[in-house]
Amino acid sequence: MEIKRIAVIGAGAMGTGIAYQAARFGIEVNLNDIKQEFITNGMNKIKSMVKTGVDKGKLDLKGAKAIVEGIKPVLDVTEAVKDVDLIVEAIYENMEAKKELFKKIDAAARSDTIFATNTSSLSVSDMATVTKRPEKVVGTHFFNPPYTMKLVEIVVGDKTAEETIETAIAFSKKLDKTPVKVKDSPGFIVNRVLGALMGEAIRILQEGLATAEDIDTAMQLGANHPVGPLTLADFVGLDIAVATANTLHEGFGECYSTPKLLLEKVEKGELGMKSGKGFHEYK
Repeated sequence: MEIKRIAVIGAGAMGTGIAYQAARFGIEVNLNDIKQEFITNGMNKIKSMVKTGVDKGKLDLKGAKAIVEGIKPVLDVTEAVKDVDLIVEAIYENMEAKKELFKKIDAAARSDTIFATNTSSLSVSDMATVTKRPEKVVGTHFFNPPYTMKLVEIVVGDKTAEETIETAIAFSKKLDKTPVKVKDSPGFIVNRVLGALMGEAIRILQEGLATAEDIDTAMQLGANHPVGPLTLADFVGLDIAVATANTLHEGFGECYSTPKLLLEKVEKGELGMKSGKGFHEYK
């Protein structure tokens, strides 16, 4: 099935980025969230992305207009999913919330509509159990920011049909992304590897062995990483890092235990770049 129209549920950073990228490549988008103010904020972010694209010469005025007009804000989630080819779920990283959403939209969406989750670490197979279409549930894990980062992890659940996988891969390629296929497992590929890396970096800081600046510098210059693991954790958001760490810990045991320092940071509201302070400070 060719994807011509989608619904994006969740108008945060990931949802708006995915909506922008889809509209950029001619796909009609319904953008939904639980409050009108969230959708309005999301549309404003998209307009800002469009303006940046025009200012940098990456978009002409005709293309910019097409992107904004191609994204329709829709407050009623059942209306948003009613006649689309694919639904991209991009709400917060909580299994019960995602299941509740899937349960609600399962009855409202067409029987051939594919459900794609942008989860970064949770089980696609588990989410699929609350629907009557487990063969049409797949993971499409975009990376932040979705309009820049090239990778999409295509996560294959226990019952995901081959046709669904092929459609998700084709959709990713249409958005100028490089898809990689992975079986459903905590953290998939990238976050499983990054979880171990960030966890050890945080423990080195927690043990007082080196400063945050020196840990990041060591990994940049010694391992040729573009940014250090602590800066990356700040960029991702330490609250999201905790959610991912908890999923990995549950899946793989003590080797992925959530560092005490990370939990303390989140409890104090030090969430990284979005709060102005995490392992580093930001102005």
